[in-house]
Amino acid sequence: MTEQVIIAGFGGQGVMSIGQILTYAGMTENKEVSWLPSYGPEMRGGTANCNVIVSDKAVASPIVTGATAALVLNKPSLDKFEKSVKHDGHLLINSSLIDNKATREDIHVHYIPANEIAVELGNTRIANMVMLGAYLELTHVVSIESIAKGLKKVLGKAKEHLVDINIEAMKRGAACVA
Repeated sequence: MTEQVIIAGFGGQGVMSIGQILTYAGMTENKEVSWLPSYGPEMRGGTANCNVIVSDKAVASPIVTGATAALVLNKPSLDKFEKSVKHDGHLLINSSLIDNKATREDIHVHYIPANEIAVELGNTRIANMVMLGAYLELTHVVSIESIAKGLKKVLGKAKEHLVDINIEAMKRGAACVA
């Protein structure tokens, strides 16, 4: 099993956080992992994406060349990364912010109203976790328990109280694709 994932959006959408959480979860399960962040030249609000690989085998390169999945949180990311998903892979689109439909028919496309769900849960900053939950439901690459451990590590002690709402956001995202 090797998952090669691209996670992309604007800076401030939690793109890097979910990449780190997924990576930590893979390490918790003794899998081989890689996380490669990439930022646009702007500070907050610029483009941001990361490549995450979670595998049972050694990871030869941190660069994702044929994504098994892409989580896109904004329209520029859809435009840039739709073509990066390999045949029969998954493209998860944040339909709250992206009106466009995917153009490819050889991949599995999932429209997730991530921002709307985050608003319903009372915290607009957890839309990223809704997307992560949908991805985990589709792939089962790591367990929710391992993700919770990764969440605690990324959030730190000061924000540990946010773990439960993040888990709930992931459950709601999973329900979108179940």
